[in-house]
Amino acid sequence: MVLSIWGCSSTDHVEPPKQSLPPKPEPASLILATPLQVSYQSELALARLGQMLSEMELTKEQRAELFYERAVVFDRVGLRSLARLDFTRALREKPDFAEAYNFIGVYLVQQQNYDEAYEAFDSALELAPDYDYAYLNRGIALYYGNRPDLAASDIKRFFEAEPEDPYRVLWLFLAEAKLDADQAKRNMRERYEKYHDSSWNWDLVRLYLGDLTPTQLMGNVIKGVKENRDLAERLCETYFYLGKLELAKGNRKEAISYFKLALANNVYDFIEHRYALLELDLMSRKRQNSTDVSAKKQASI
Repeated sequence: MVLSIWGCSSTDHVEPPKQSLPPKPEPASLILATPLQVSYQSELALARLGQMLSEMELTKEQRAELFYERAVVFDRVGLRSLARLDFTRALREKPDFAEAYNFIGVYLVQQQNYDEAYEAFDSALELAPDYDYAYLNRGIALYYGNRPDLAASDIKRFFEAEPEDPYRVLWLFLAEAKLDADQAKRNMRERYEKYHDSSWNWDLVRLYLGDLTPTQLMGNVIKGVKENRDLAERLCETYFYLGKLELAKGNRKEAISYFKLALANNVYDFIEHRYALLELDLMSRKRQNSTDVSAKKQASI
């Protein structure tokens, strides 16, 4: 299904003003996938893991692994409270479980408990110093916790482990842009020129560089896609980064629409889905705080 992001104009006749008008922004066509549903395989895995945990004689190590596996499945299907409970159980059985600390940290970021999230990621990295994704997730926690210098440092380390990955280029740009937007864009251009290939997801970087319009990007997203899951995953990523771009431009309403579209695909285990929800919550809180301040000013008059 293809929709227009721009609202319909009025059909009432209005005499156009004599002065020249700025050109209208190019409308972006929106593509929708069928939202992902819980698969039979996931349901079967949850049933099997639950049975093993309740009926088998297991060592603490084995119980920790099974709790972790079940938590990952819970997370994949969007049952995050149950997932967090099982990750915590895994840590109780195996206190040196770095991957479980990493997941707990991600959930704490989504709840905006940044200090506790830093501690969880620190524990993961203390146990596994080369755990790349713990650096990314700690960097994202620092990014949302308004500590951009530390965020850029962590995400740069994540980027350097695989610089050919366009998502690492994007997240490093987002972190660096909080420090110096112009320099961040120059850095992104250099990384793009050095590492890009023909993969479709480099189009996301081209979008941020201004080499591609949103309409062109959406036209490329569907190329080569044969399965609905692939389309849903691509759209989750694409709409999230479009939302971040619009938010950076100050286009709040457009950003909200894109973040909601990112969520609509139900790709629960993608970081773009996780943080689209956080972005919406942050925007809602900011608006509520602004409303509260205005109300207090009015009351004091």
